[in-house]
Order: sequence, then structure tokens, then C-alpha cells
Amino acid sequence: MSFVDYLSPAFLEAQYQLWKESPAKVPFEWRVFFEGYELGEWTPRAPLAEAPVSEAMAIKQAAVQSLLYRYRDMGHLQACTDPLSPCPGEHPQLALEAFGLSEADLDTVFYTTRFYKQSATLREILETLRDTYCRSIGVEYMHIPDPAERQWLKERMEPVRNRPALSREQKLAILKKLQEASLFELFLHRKFIGQKRFSLEGGEVIIPLLDHLAHQAAALGVRELVLGMAHRGRINVLANIFGKPLANIFAEFADTQKLAFVGEGDVKYHKGFSCDHRYPDGSHIHMSLASNPSHLEAVDPVVVGKCRARHSFFGPGGKQRVLPVLVHGDAAFAGQGIVPETLNLSQLDGYQTGGTLHIVLNNQIGFTTAPAHARSTRYATDVAKMLSVPIFHVHGEDPEAAVFVAGLALEYRQRFGRDAVVEIICFRRHGHNEGDEPAFTQPLMYDKISQRPPASQVYSERLIAEGLDKNLIARQAAEFSERLEEALQGDGGPQDTGYQGKWTHIQRDYQVLETATGVAAETLKELAAKITAIPEAFTPHPKLAKLYEKRRESVLEDSGIDWGTAESLAFASLLAEGTPVRLSGQDCRRGTFNQRHSTLVDIKTGQLHVPLAFLGPGQAPVQIYNSMLSEAAVLGFEYGYSLEVPDGLTIWEAQFGDFANGAQVIIDQFLASSHTKWDRASGLVMQLPHGFEGQGPEHSSARIERYLQLCAHENLQVAYPSTPAQLFHLLRRQVKQPFRRPLIIFTPKSLLRHPLCRSQLAEFTEGGFREIIPAPNNPKKVRSVLLCSGKIYFDLIEQLVQEEHKEVAVIRVEQLYPLRRDLLKQALEPFVGGKARVAWLQEEPSNSGAWWFIRHHLAEILGSEPLYVGRDEAASPAVGSHRIHTEEQKQLLAEALAL
Repeated sequence: MSFVDYLSPAFLEAQYQLWKESPAKVPFEWRVFFEGYELGEWTPRAPLAEAPVSEAMAIKQAAVQSLLYRYRDMGHLQACTDPLSPCPGEHPQLALEAFGLSEADLDTVFYTTRFYKQSATLREILETLRDTYCRSIGVEYMHIPDPAERQWLKERMEPVRNRPALSREQKLAILKKLQEASLFELFLHRKFIGQKRFSLEGGEVIIPLLDHLAHQAAALGVRELVLGMAHRGRINVLANIFGKPLANIFAEFADTQKLAFVGEGDVKYHKGFSCDHRYPDGSHIHMSLASNPSHLEAVDPVVVGKCRARHSFFGPGGKQRVLPVLVHGDAAFAGQGIVPETLNLSQLDGYQTGGTLHIVLNNQIGFTTAPAHARSTRYATDVAKMLSVPIFHVHGEDPEAAVFVAGLALEYRQRFGRDAVVEIICFRRHGHNEGDEPAFTQPLMYDKISQRPPASQVYSERLIAEGLDKNLIARQAAEFSERLEEALQGDGGPQDTGYQGKWTHIQRDYQVLETATGVAAETLKELAAKITAIPEAFTPHPKLAKLYEKRRESVLEDSGIDWGTAESLAFASLLAEGTPVRLSGQDCRRGTFNQRHSTLVDIKTGQLHVPLAFLGPGQAPVQIYNSMLSEAAVLGFEYGYSLEVPDGLTIWEAQFGDFANGAQVIIDQFLASSHTKWDRASGLVMQLPHGFEGQGPEHSSARIERYLQLCAHENLQVAYPSTPAQLFHLLRRQVKQPFRRPLIIFTPKSLLRHPLCRSQLAEFTEGGFREIIPAPNNPKKVRSVLLCSGKIYFDLIEQLVQEEHKEVAVIRVEQLYPLRRDLLKQALEPFVGGKARVAWLQEEPSNSGAWWFIRHHLAEILGSEPLYVGRDEAASPAVGSHRIHTEEQKQLLAEALAL
């Protein structure tokens, strides 16, 4: 029974009306009550007038309600979660006096609302609240706006006081994983002195946590767990969670193993791994650890993207069968912008995964930087409050608490489809790596750390005090030590680096192939009719209805197909053939330049219509999503997605090409190098609008030179196509080739509606993408040969036609990398040896664009240095004045024609 059940109706009604009219005038405890009343959390259990009580008693009852609320809201401030610091004393706002209560009230029975029992003494209420919120676990959850979620958490924490009732076998299992974690680190420290391993010592509790998490996830029906983490503790996780053979790990440390990886490989604490676990209860789970560079949190969106693709394979309910887990460092979680970017993806339609579990391994140091210099917030996890999800803070030397909280966070995720955060507050026993001396910069902290025994010893002593046989504990440790010694004697054996599962049919090596990508004219016409069809009951914007009509006519009447129509035909033809298509990017549904209009909006109802989704029975799924305003996280997500869909077309489009600068870490560390570092292939396509049109330095250059600088050993494909038909074949070729490489496409802006940038239907029906388009001129009449890529071709052609320069030949280099030198040589051969001068033409400055890359190739083919026509070198990609841009453009075209 609640205290309000004893108040007169008149008193209750007066307080309620006052709260409705002016909440600030009502005491805090009444506001808490009435907010709950509004949410339907209180139901009278007795006639209001039957047992009136004194106003003093009513005030104390209200104070108890306020105390309950405040402990749930602020109890974490009094929690004992730091192994390096004494437990905090009583927080002033949680003292009895703060509520108008005293020790004299401890044995008084109070009636409670939203508590696990209807009445209790104040002493019992306090004990429950302190045990639940102020011991080894601190919880932040009252910021969650949904009362159902808050109540769900209360019901799972307060009745058991956040103290799991574990069996003897469960405690032994926790101890076993702690022993494995500690002994493994000590063994490496002893056998491979001075080698970097980024030890887990001080944070060993994460091993039993992950072990329990995997088992409980399997029991709850999760079939795939994808883990992302940086280098701290990674080798320990590989050994003791994923079961990577210890002999292989030791061979990598000894650097004696004949590694079978392709390319240059990577250091041992960046590598990925996968395994299958089967448990005695019959449950099972597949686990994979995503490869990650030293850019700590860069893997976050990659893992989420991988899980998005994986859960789609399961169909309905797939989100509950695939679990993303991210292990963060405290300094990185608070400091790196890709973390909130990834958090922001959590509930977005095109990026949802059913919630991610975040485990923050709080070492209380970032390299040598103390928390006071690393963040402006109390907790490293405060950024996660943007999602209004529970955040658990756990003492790093209480493995039972850590295991309990991990299980609770997982259940919350499975129940509500939202993220959850677990922060393990621990320490780092050594420096940033094992060769560092941490006492140089944190002498006081490391004096305390030097006095802390290993986590396994702390827990062993606790279990012995509870009556567990110490000989059994010693025997467990001895058995694992023997395994370590035996593994050290092995040679590790070969590592399996072959493509597996859905990748087995994909070839590893790049090949120069003439890939046929044409589609029959009748098929294209049928598809054109479908992708421009508008349902009868749908009212599109009149201008878009007209645009769709023109698109249909351009194909059916062969009147010149533009860029947007060609792209739609490429998508439609692939979808009809069973190839899924996913496109995301800022405003990509409409297209930055008003060119795509893949998704129509009914101007009367707001209903959406995606014509590509209605091609007919048996078509593959299509996903086209406007992304949030992010480059790094969204590109990382799409890269991760592409790793799971080898037979799909996955595209990320930048709003402007140079916006990809914000995702440079993903481009450098994943797209360009993952194949040689980790033997992981991706067919991701990046579409980067590029072209100098006098729009200033930030809307001109997609930085062609940067991508070409990253190219080596056929790791990327870089293309600057000049016609709609070329784009059509290029997109289709990406999934028709037997291998996978990321494709960078520099796409146009002004050419999207340029009257000369049109293709005829016949260009779509035969052959495939042409890496080099030779000049049709008669070699005997040619005075100069200009080679170029992309948009500048049309600027040049307009001048050539206007001034009738038939003595100028133009060769288009449509694929910059891998450069088809054989085709380029063939295209130049008719003009070499004569009087024709050969020049490279580009609109970018000479230190940008493709000039520096193509120059030496042309020199080797020609046997002499080619000429350069383009802008002078510049620190900024383009001028900010449209007038100066126009003058420069005219000048470089005049220079080209004057050769």
C-alpha cells in the first residue's frame, strides 16, 4: 500500500492540481509521485478516506519515495568501483538528513511504490538500495525516458540486490578463465621478454565476462557474435575466448612460423579470427573478431555494418540472432569522434542492428594521459547517454559482478533492441606497452598498482574464504600452465588463410579480364518502364513525374540516356538478375545534384515509393538510405557490410567528393590495405562527385591523387568514367568479376545534365567497361594528342567542335588504376613516331589529379617526357572566385588546342 492511499481525496486532489498548473511549486517527492501516476505506475489499493494519517507521516512517506528515486538516480556516485581508490563515503544527497529522515525512522515500516515489495522498514529499504547501487556495481539508468525499460531494470536488480547467486561450478568456471588470463600474460612476459603484447594485466576480468557473455548469448538464441576491439588485451582474447591455438600465437611471438598469409600481413595484436563454440546444454554460437588497425575505435562502425548484413540473412528476428560487441578503452571512448558517430547509427532505419553491447575497459589512463586531461566529463561513458540506455560501472576486481552485469546488459539488448554499456573500472599493470616505464608520468598510481596482486589471486582468496578447496584452485592453474609449456614446444603449423563460407567462390587474385556486362535492349526497355512506373494512387511532385517520363522515353525511344537513368538501369538489371544493391550516403535518395530520385514522396500523404523495389517476383532486395551527416562512421559501416555480402553491390556516395576527407582513416586502414594486411576482400564502391565548376576549393576536388597514391599490387580500382554507358558497365562489372576489390568512381556534377553527356541504347547492350577509349582520328592529320579523364573531355570537345580542330586527337583514360598500359600503348601507337606532340590534360593543379601518377607511365610508353597542360601547382584545390575559375579554364583549354 502506498502512502497516498492514506491521504484524504481532497488533499491529494489539491496537490495534483497544483502540480498540473505549476510543477515547480510542488515538493520534489510529490513531483516524482505524480509523474509516476501520469505514467500509470500507481494504482490505489484502498479507499482513500478509510485510514487518514497525520501530515507528518505523509511527509515521511513522501520522503521515502524520494529516497528510492534518488538512490536509483545517484547511487552510482557512492558505488565502490575503483580498485585503486578507497570506497567513497556517504554522498550528502543520499544521507537520511537530506530527506528529513533520521536513524529513529530505521525500524518504521513504510509503504513503497515501484519497489520489489509493497512495504518494508526504512532499514531494509536502505540496505537493498545500498547493496544494489552502492557496492561493486554503479548503475545509471534513470535518464532512460521509457518507464517500462526502467521498471524492467529495477525488477532485475533490486530483488537480487545486484548480487548473482552463483553455484560452485559457476564460480570455478569464472576462476578458471581468470587464471587462464593471468597465467597467459605472465607466461608471455617471461618467455618473450620486452615484446609488445599490450597486456591485459589489471583488466583480466574481461575474459570471464566475455566467456559468460558468449555462453548466455548462445542460450538466448544468438547465433553470430561479432567482436571489435583495439590492441589492449587482444592476444589474450584470441587465446582464451576464441581458442586461437597457443602454439600459433607463440610462433608469431618467436617469429619462426612460416606464415601463410597473402601480402605483407600485420602485427599479431591487430589480427582477426573466428571460431565456433558448442556448449554442453546444446547451444552454439559462431564468433568472429574483426581485424583492427591501431586507430583504436575505427573498427566500431565496421563491426556494426558486418552485423547489419549478417542479421539480414536470418530474415525476421535476425537482429536477435546477431550480436555486435565492442570493447573500448576509456580514453578512446571519451575522446574519439567516431564513437558518438557509431552510437548515432544505433536507431537509424538503414543501420539498426538490434543494439550493440559496449564494454569499456577503463584502465584509468590513456597512454600517459590521466583522465583529468582526457575528458571533460565525470565518466568515460557519459557520451553514451545520448542514446538514453543503461550504463553499468563495475569494480574491476569483482568478476562475479562483471559477469552478472554483462548478462543483464545482454538481456536488456535482446528485450528492447537497444545498446547497453558496461564499464569495467580496472587498471593497466604495465606501461602503454611492455617496454614503457609508467612511473615516469604516473608514479603515485603505479605505486598502488605494484601492490595489487593478480585478479585471479584476489578471487581465489575470496573463494577460499567461502570454503572452496585451495588444492582444487591450484590444480586448475597447474593444468593450464602445462598447456602453455606444451604449446611453446610446437611449431604453430600453417595458418588457414583461404576464403571460407560465402567467400569460397571468390578468387583472391586480381585479373585483367574483358568482362561482358551488356544487357539486351528489350530487357533494358522493360526495366526502364518499371523503374519509371508510378502507382495510380500515388501523387508524385509534378516535376518528378515529368522527369520519370523523360527517363522512360530516353530508353524506349533511344533519345539519349543520361547519367541518372544509366545508374538506375545498372541497379535494376542487377536486381533482376538476383544481385542485391545497397546505396547509402548523405541525401543519396534524391541525389546531391537532384539527379537520382530513387525514392519518390507522395505530395499528399508523405508515403514513400521506391520503383527499384517493384521490378517483379524473384528480384533481389534493394536498400537506398539517406545517411546521417557522417563520413567516417557511415563509410566504415558500409565497408563492414561489404565484407559480408560478396555477391552484392554495396555503394557509399559522398555528398561532394572531398567530403571523403572525413573518412580518411577508413580509406587508408581498411579499404586500401585490408587485403594485404588481413587477407580480407571488399567490393565496396565509393562514388565521389568531382569536377571544377567554380564552386570553390571545398566542392571541386575528390582528391584523385590521394587514391592513386594508395594504389599498389592491384589493391584498388580507380575510375573516372566519362559517359553514362561507361558507368552502367562499370557498376555491373564490379559484381561480375570473379574477384573483389574496392572501386573508387569519380562521378560528375555538371555533366549530369550536360547535353553531350548522353549515351545511346546500343552502348548498353554490347561489350563492357572500356578502360581506355582511343581517338578515332586519322593519325596522318593529327598534330597533337591529348590524354585526359572525366569532365575535362567535354569541355575540350565543345572547343574542338566549335573551332573545328580535327588535327587534335583525344584519348580518354577511363580507368586510372590498375592502368591498362597495354590498351594505352595501343591507343598511342598510331601517333607515336610521327610529329604529333603528346600531352596530359587535366583541370586539377599539377600537384593534384592524375598527372604525377600517369606521367611516368606515359614516359615509358613514349620513350620521352610527355607534356602537361593544366593548372599550376596550388596549396588549395581550386580558387574561390567563379570569374577566376572561368578564366583559368579558358586558358588551359586554349593552351591544349595550341599545342
